[in-house]
Amino acid sequence: MQKNTTKPSDAPEEGSSTRMRVEDRKEQLIEIAVRLFASKGFDGTSLRDIADEAQITKAALYYHFPNKDALYESILVDGMRTLVNYVSTAMGKVASPEGKVREFMLSSADYMDRNRDSWIAGSNMFWFGDNAKPRTENLALRDQYEKLLRDAIKQAVDSEVFQKVDPTIASRMLLAVLNQLPRWHSPTGRLSARQVVQQYIDMIFQGLLASNPTR
Repeated sequence: MQKNTTKPSDAPEEGSSTRMRVEDRKEQLIEIAVRLFASKGFDGTSLRDIADEAQITKAALYYHFPNKDALYESILVDGMRTLVNYVSTAMGKVASPEGKVREFMLSSADYMDRNRDSWIAGSNMFWFGDNAKPRTENLALRDQYEKLLRDAIKQAVDSEVFQKVDPTIASRMLLAVLNQLPRWHSPTGRLSARQVVQQYIDMIFQGLLASNPTR
């Protein structure tokens, strides 16, 4: 049987300076996919849409990602891992439990502002019933992210800085603020995402802080 030596149109060719490098092409595809998944959702975005915008064939897209689920999962896992590391580092620079809660929210807002499409794509899967099924790694990263906030709230309650609230319920309230923000906030608006979240925190903390908090 004759061996098939055909290459995808954007596969690397030795000695060619005109073709896009594999890693550059992969980054381009991810950038396009993130934007489309955020604006059209998982179900509303096809591999043909992504390939057409990248001006490559669908077969060439398969060279990088075997299917739409693999592409979506790659985007979300990388985004969640970066988010967890970024927020965790920011919280580690603050000593007080109340300050950690505040830093969780503010650093998350900063990340969202710089990675809006990625944030929305991930939020669509977890909160709005996309048919893409999150895999174990992605679920573990999401749980790790939420646990950062929940643990900080519990520390604030235990130290009597916050009232005796349920840390899980309080964390869900604060996470709802972050998850809804990119759906109405304009990056060109009067206030940055960080400034908006700062105001939310100030209002919410009035209901969380104990009447005589221990500092």
